[in-house]
Amino acid sequence: MNLTPEQIAAAQKANLETLSGLTNQALQSIEKLVELNMHIAKQSLSDSMNSAKKALEVKDIQQLLAHQAEAVQPMAEKIMAYSRHLYELAHETQNSFTQSAEKEFQAGQKKINSLVEEWTQNAPAGSDAAVQVMKQAIASANNVFETSQKAVKHAVEVAQTNLSGATETVLKTADKASKATKKK
Repeated sequence: MNLTPEQIAAAQKANLETLSGLTNQALQSIEKLVELNMHIAKQSLSDSMNSAKKALEVKDIQQLLAHQAEAVQPMAEKIMAYSRHLYELAHETQNSFTQSAEKEFQAGQKKINSLVEEWTQNAPAGSDAAVQVMKQAIASANNVFETSQKAVKHAVEVAQTNLSGATETVLKTADKASKATKKK
């Protein structure tokens, strides 16, 4: 089971292409994160200026409290929206990397299976036990990979559910705080 120089060169080329693809995916994710942060920075600056202008117009403590109460809920909503965008970006990036990993794993699996088949055809007589062990090891590796993928997908679903619940709780709490401040 010797690899030829052509096989080694092809494997290296495939690895380089994979690395290039993963690097491009990472750079696209970073670019989206920078765009999101720039948008948030511009929006925050605008909101801060508007809030400062309103604060300068305050004539008594009641108006100040009302002004602060008005700012609480929109701020909480913006923070939660930002968190959702970050989560979606991370989820999108994770999906992209997972798809690449699955593709590479499947390609590697095909190569290994073909090598094992080649090896078993050229194996000396009486090596059936070794061939069987090799095939069982490959099947076990496949099962581990599939189980890991299922666990990751389940963890992502749980995280998404928890984020949704936390978002709802924060928004309700901010709404209650805003209403309580307005009543005073």
